[in-house]
Amino acid sequence: MNPVARVFGKSTPGLVSNFAAETASMIVLGYLFHKAGHHKLERIASLLNIGASSAAVAYGFGQR
Repeated sequence: MNPVARVFGKSTPGLVSNFAAETASMIVLGYLFHKAGHHKLERIASLLNIGASSAAVAYGFGQR
């Protein structure tokens, strides 16, 4: 369903690189929010990432 992940989803190394890029971007975003003093946004961004990952896993298991 994610058009960006669809490009990487054809192989296991592609999925690993997609997951690593998502994780790195969330760490950087959290760091930037933290340095700017936006601690609520820092937590919200992490929770949204966890929710999106959980939904993707649930969807994947539902399609088996």
